[in-house]
Amino acid sequence: MAQRLLIMGPQGVGKGTQAALLSKHYGIPAISTGDIFRYNLKNGTELGRQAQAYIDKGELVPDELTNRIVEDRLGMDDAKDGWILDGYPRSASQVEALDSMLDELGTPLSAVVALDADRDVLMERMKKRAEIEGRADDTPEVIAKRLDVYSKETEPLLATYEGRGLLVKVDGVGDIDAISKAIVSNLDRRG
Repeated sequence: MAQRLLIMGPQGVGKGTQAALLSKHYGIPAISTGDIFRYNLKNGTELGRQAQAYIDKGELVPDELTNRIVEDRLGMDDAKDGWILDGYPRSASQVEALDSMLDELGTPLSAVVALDADRDVLMERMKKRAEIEGRADDTPEVIAKRLDVYSKETEPLLATYEGRGLLVKVDGVGDIDAISKAIVSNLDRRG
């Protein structure tokens, strides 16, 4: 059965790592909104040029454009048999937009995987990641702000998906393979 999954959780919880493992397990693409943006910018697509205009001004790319970029990506051939979407939706309006896209494509969402971890664990992980990757923008203040934004804007979306019976909650702390097995076993039980 085709899996169409959202992977959600705060920064540093391991979404990208788990998305890659699920991608391999199910043979479907892991799609990160960051990667979609980079692809469109690098290849100078019409959507990429529109996004670049906002980025050049130091502004956030508006939802309407982000939605179009995501819709374009979900309509590509490699996503016909399923996908894992990481980094979208981030707001209630993006949930509505995704619902419309999936209705139009005739491809319902299979499940929403929510990874969770204590804030202290996340702060420590991201601090280490910043040191390893040499990311100067990952200061403790910036990390804390990102976690606050997630708590305020994105975390409430989990209740929407829980209300629809789509939410699969998994602890994002522990052995990477054990976390992956827990996700797969929860998804497989859903049928």
